[in-house]
Order: sequence, then structure tokens, then C-alpha cells
Amino acid sequence: MKYCSECAAPVTTRIPAGDHRPRYVCPACGTIHYQNPKVVAGCIPEWGDEILLCKRAIEPRIGFWTLPAGFMENEETADEAASRETLEETGAQTADLELFSLYSIPHISQVYLIYRARLVERNFGPTPESEQVRLFAQQDIPWDRIAFPVVRLTLEKYFEHRAAGRFQLTVGTIDRRS
Repeated sequence: MKYCSECAAPVTTRIPAGDHRPRYVCPACGTIHYQNPKVVAGCIPEWGDEILLCKRAIEPRIGFWTLPAGFMENEETADEAASRETLEETGAQTADLELFSLYSIPHISQVYLIYRARLVERNFGPTPESEQVRLFAQQDIPWDRIAFPVVRLTLEKYFEHRAAGRFQLTVGTIDRRS
């Protein structure tokens, strides 16, 4: 950040009184510009024993498979964001969302909320964000072409829980070594 979004004056970096982290501060108007992690919300869309994945048509990781997910918008709930992102990336309508996983990824300042969701109908397809959208049985998932470590871990946990016949909330942290 170079300029204040309130008054356009150049900002400086310092630790404000009562804080413990460096922040961008405007010396002209006194505004402290906090930067917080981004929330990513998405779904594991289920159709029987299969799940819906999308092959990315955009960077990062173009050409790799992922769960439909993306950044939450202001004034929406996490489950609304997950459903919206699924619709935007796959054209699919979802219902009966249940929070499945919450992963913190501090080194990229993101928090992932992934929901299990039922596909309303078998109606999906490519979008500007996904070059291919497809249902996969567990044994057919292209594990070597999964876009992000958090998606791989989420899918591994999902199939562990499904095999055990019991889903429960999975919480964790993914660090640089994952």
C-alpha cells in the first residue's frame, strides 16, 4: 500500500499505539489500514457416490482440478459464498450445505471453509472460470493434478470420513511445508 484510501496521502508503516503489528498508517488523516486474511468458501458437491470437480481455466494453477471455491464477498454468509462460487465455477445448483472443513493457511493469509453440498440436479458444465466440470468417483480423481494442497487434504479427509460412515468437522492449519 502506498496511499491512503481515505485522503490519498502517502502512508507509512509503523506499530500503532496499543497494537503489536506493523500497519499502514496515514500520517495526514490518522487512518490505520488493517489488512486481514481472505476467506475462501467452497463446496464438495455430491451426486450419489461421486463428487463434482472443476478444471481451472484461470490462474493460479490453470489446467489443474479443484473443488469449486472462491473469495467471500461483503454482505454474504459463508454458505451463500460457497453456493455462489459453485454456481459461478460449475453452473451447478447446490442444497443442504453442511460445513465440513476449516483450514487456516497463514503464509498466504487465507482461511478456507468447505461445505458438503448436495447437487440439486445433474446440470453443470464449463464456465469462464472452469474449462471442464466433471463428476468423479473416488478411484477416478486425478490426484496428481489437484490444484492446491488444501483441496487435496480436504478430499483425503472427506473420503476417510465417508469410508467411516460419519462426517465431522475437520479443522487444521496448512503451513508452507504441506
